[in-house]
Amino acid sequence: MIDHYRNLFDWHQWLEHALCWTVVQPLDKEITVDGLLRQLNGGSEPPQHTMENPTEEAFTGDQPVLLAFEGEGTYGFLEFSCGYAIPDHILVELSKTSRVWMTTWHFKGGYTILYAAAGEIKARMCDFIFAEHRIQEGDPNLMADFLSILDSLDPEDYRGKLSAAFAFIEVSAGMRLESEWLDVKEATVITFDNWERT
Repeated sequence: MIDHYRNLFDWHQWLEHALCWTVVQPLDKEITVDGLLRQLNGGSEPPQHTMENPTEEAFTGDQPVLLAFEGEGTYGFLEFSCGYAIPDHILVELSKTSRVWMTTWHFKGGYTILYAAAGEIKARMCDFIFAEHRIQEGDPNLMADFLSILDSLDPEDYRGKLSAAFAFIEVSAGMRLESEWLDVKEATVITFDNWERT
């Protein structure tokens, strides 16, 4: 499974610089992707528009730009412009009705993975690619399998560690990010514009 994401990052190397991958598993089947997008945008309807070349155009703005994907009982949201992480208070609110996994990094680092459920962030690991700098918060048992994967990799296998974060979320939530989903033209993207007001 890690090899799937190694190949993805090899093909889409720009993702290694900045992204935020959030997977949401609603507890209620009545919850829709539009409802989740409103929650993720701090309670308001996020603007949606078409980009001819999303992976090129998204870098020109100053707000989070996302692609949304639907799996089996799960939804994936990829912020791919600057690695904007969803604010904690939004994750906490969202986790009252869903299980939520998120991994994110950006140009200055910030390598983070977390899990939220039942209205709280249950576990978080920061700077996960650097063994000597890792910071764990919450229940360490929830990240034990991820940590064992990290420790099995070469200390300088940074692509492997980024791939491990995606693989861990896939195993936990059942949502895989496919490489061909990113080879899109004329795609609908979502812009989150309400974070600063919530």
